[in-house]
Amino acid sequence: MVEHVGMEVSPVCTALPPLRGTVQHRGSLADFIWFRTGGPAEWLVRPDDVESLAAFVAALDPEVPVLPVGVGSNLIVRDGGVPGVVVRLPKAMARVSIEPGAEEGSWRVRAGGAAMGITVASAARDAGIAGLEFLRGIPGTVGGAVRMNAGAYGRDASDVLVELTLVTRNGTVETWPAAKLGYTYRHSELPAGAVVVEALFEGTPGDKAEIGAEMDRIAAEREASQPLRSRTGGSTFKNPDGGKAWALIDAAGCRGLVRGDAQVSEKHCNFLLNLGNASSADIEALGEEVRARVKAQSGIELEWEIQRVGVAE
Repeated sequence: MVEHVGMEVSPVCTALPPLRGTVQHRGSLADFIWFRTGGPAEWLVRPDDVESLAAFVAALDPEVPVLPVGVGSNLIVRDGGVPGVVVRLPKAMARVSIEPGAEEGSWRVRAGGAAMGITVASAARDAGIAGLEFLRGIPGTVGGAVRMNAGAYGRDASDVLVELTLVTRNGTVETWPAAKLGYTYRHSELPAGAVVVEALFEGTPGDKAEIGAEMDRIAAEREASQPLRSRTGGSTFKNPDGGKAWALIDAAGCRGLVRGDAQVSEKHCNFLLNLGNASSADIEALGEEVRARVKAQSGIELEWEIQRVGVAE
């Protein structure tokens, strides 16, 4: 049963397949995207479970693009909105559990695609599983972390991922070993339109108190060095080989640079901020200005780490 929420639905909606869950026409993304900017999704879909999602995308016109979105912590949604279907997984798909590992005495963490990094890290701590503490410093969902090979504090998702379960764009439910993702720095070969619905992580046996202390250290370091209480989008640019993006940005004189109501953070200049009324166009244009100044100053061309989606107004 499809439930239409919040806005008048056009007759075109009759062409969408049925779904156990909700379908919202012109569903707001700015309500939860960290920057709090950008246009709506043409269709914002929240399936009840994996089976309903798989059946929905299997029956969906193959020409309709599908974009999974978690909490939008590393995302610029352009002001014209996102054509096609945006999938947001429900809280029911954020469950985390502990299970035996491949070797005697080892344990793994199984997490739904909507689970937050801090939830996975906390479950690992409580089970005495070390090596997943860095997930405390990743402010997104498991699905997003797996897709982009998110990392922090010297570790990446690829270091701890065993396998993942995904719903492909044609509606099949598949389990892939981590090696199939072709991981590189902040990149995977996950197919377009695929939705990560579950991931299995493995660490090593550890002391709960030491694991907790490392998580506390990570939390304190993030609080001290990053603009966590601002409308931001996480690290904006990838670190180039052998360097740090923030240092290049600082050297190019971009710390505090403003365009409209968008600003380069003075606290950590690889973060862009919405000071209150910035448009996504302001934020993206500021990022491009930073890239141009860094290129002119250092000869290095910074690559976007934040995903930019949708169309301009």
